[in-house]
Amino acid sequence: MEQLSNNIFELQYAMDTFYFLVCGALVMWMAAGFAMLEAGLVRAKNTTEILTKNVALFAIACTMYLVCGYEIMYGGGYFLSATDSVASMDEAAIAGVLASATEAGFGDMGEYSGASDFFFQVVFVATAMSIVSGAVAERMKLWAFLVFAVIMTGFIYPMEGAWTWNGDAVFGLYELSYSDYAGSGIVHMAGAAAALAGVILLGARKGKYGPNGEVNAIPGANLPLATLGTFILWMGWFGFNGGSTLKLGGIAVANEVASVFLNTNAAAAGGLIAALIVARILFGKADLTMALNGALAGLVAITAEPADPSPLLATVIGAIGGVIVVFSIVTLDKLKLDDPVGAISVHGVVGLWGIFAVLLSDADATFMGQLVGAVTIFAWVFVTSLIAWGVIKAVIGLRVSEEEEYEGVDLSECGMEAYPEFTKD
Repeated sequence: MEQLSNNIFELQYAMDTFYFLVCGALVMWMAAGFAMLEAGLVRAKNTTEILTKNVALFAIACTMYLVCGYEIMYGGGYFLSATDSVASMDEAAIAGVLASATEAGFGDMGEYSGASDFFFQVVFVATAMSIVSGAVAERMKLWAFLVFAVIMTGFIYPMEGAWTWNGDAVFGLYELSYSDYAGSGIVHMAGAAAALAGVILLGARKGKYGPNGEVNAIPGANLPLATLGTFILWMGWFGFNGGSTLKLGGIAVANEVASVFLNTNAAAAGGLIAALIVARILFGKADLTMALNGALAGLVAITAEPADPSPLLATVIGAIGGVIVVFSIVTLDKLKLDDPVGAISVHGVVGLWGIFAVLLSDADATFMGQLVGAVTIFAWVFVTSLIAWGVIKAVIGLRVSEEEEYEGVDLSECGMEAYPEFTKD
């Protein structure tokens, strides 16, 4: 009987590890979604540079989280020195895992390879950093952005991740009673807070705002790419939220995973429909960019709690996110905060809504717990990012010259154009 129990546990261990890895791969695919979305929403003359940012930030995030980020957040050791996988365990260690699992009732445990946990966590770090790249697009120096990526992924994000998902006390002062299933605040609002700090110091693109406060639209170069990017993100979000169950084995958990997938999809659909309708009412046209951001807003809104809501409630939560994002984008423009892709609105403002939407379905969550968690995350990321951006600005500068911005940062930063056969904007 004991041998049978061990065999079943080993099967569940393998299944949960494999599920973690597949979901991590789906989240990694979101990097392609961000790249395509941003490449579609910037002007043609800035496409190569935004793509360079996206592939480089992913590599930097993976490296910095390996070097020190995972240690800060979960205690996995510098250079993953304390992160075990089955391959690195000796027979005694494996026997110990089996014994503890059998004693505790392995059906209730999330046992999986430590290496698979690192892989799943690292792609979340890259997602947070990807949010920043679109908001500062078309006028920031490439290397200034990459230096900030090192700081964000190696220190700023892991610190707030340790306080939330790992349950550490904030600077040893207080512990957060904060619920965030897959990271509406921990990942999305954090990325938006870092982006907001950069946008404030960076300033708006030339020609975006007129002398009398008028807002001049600067259309993206490739809406088919932006639409493709949104669909890729939509698909990747099933790994983002679904993998956050942290396991798959067991009937109850399998049902939870199915509910997470269903609610994630419902919220995205609700967000898109709501944003499309609101844009039609406000602008008199079916605005594709608002529809795309509405879908992403729905996804961000449901991320903090995708397991508990009914499908109807998930759709409503996503729809409210879709309404919020349209008004937020318009409001930020009135405040002259230039965000070419709407990242601050989608991930920050709607991320905040997602944090409090948890209260609609999670009986264990409290208003004060969500409020203190949200304030802690935003304050930490915004202030430390503002300091980091400020130091980078003083040392190497944040913004390209006015001439380089006019010509396009593809040539000044990368020395090549994405569409060389076409005339520049």
